[in-house]
Amino acid sequence: MSDKPLNVAVIGAGPAGIYASDILVKKTGGNVRIDLIEQMPAPFGLIRYGVAPDHPRIKGIIKSLHRVLDTEQIRLLTNVHIGRDITVDELQQHYDAVIFATGAVGDRHREIPGAQLQGVHGAGEFVGFYDGNPRFEREWDLSASEVAVIGVGNVGLDVSRILAKTGDELKVTEIADNVYDSLAQNKAETVRVFGRRGPAQAKFTPQELKELDHSENINVVVSPRRY
Repeated sequence: MSDKPLNVAVIGAGPAGIYASDILVKKTGGNVRIDLIEQMPAPFGLIRYGVAPDHPRIKGIIKSLHRVLDTEQIRLLTNVHIGRDITVDELQQHYDAVIFATGAVGDRHREIPGAQLQGVHGAGEFVGFYDGNPRFEREWDLSASEVAVIGVGNVGLDVSRILAKTGDELKVTEIADNVYDSLAQNKAETVRVFGRRGPAQAKFTPQELKELDHSENINVVVSPRRY
């Protein structure tokens, strides 16, 4: 067997890409050279750009990801756009293997009547805004007094909680100044969360629901009505 290190490109420096790199280093006994290629200016993917700013415990995972990036076999390359700066064919010419770990890069197309109307947004757009993702808008129109959130997963509750909290409640988190400025102008008084099925099929975790009670400005009401 050759002693030449395996040369690998990993596309995406989120948790999946970083952990894949960590496994490669361990499985090869360190006989590998990995270029971890990331489109964004900074690594960590959805842990950095997809976790609500008032979830510091989850963002703490970044510390363990940092330790992996400190491994000498891994080189981080940011601001590299696959298909524009370098093609997949070119990567295959220079590496023994290419691993794609790009994760969720955008909202799904919403096949719902009216989904393209003004004022209707995918959760990914709003999450990208309040997490300071440079690919998304730096300002957000929060002039609506009533907001509907469709979907009862963790992201749906994250969006609802951010909309229901005041700017000052979030100022103690890591939110960017431009996000705070927009949230400080938030006019939302009522946030209604709609689920397609019943309470037993809700996908949010109990902890996510419990966190709605951490704010004095949030009063959770479960509607007895069926829509």
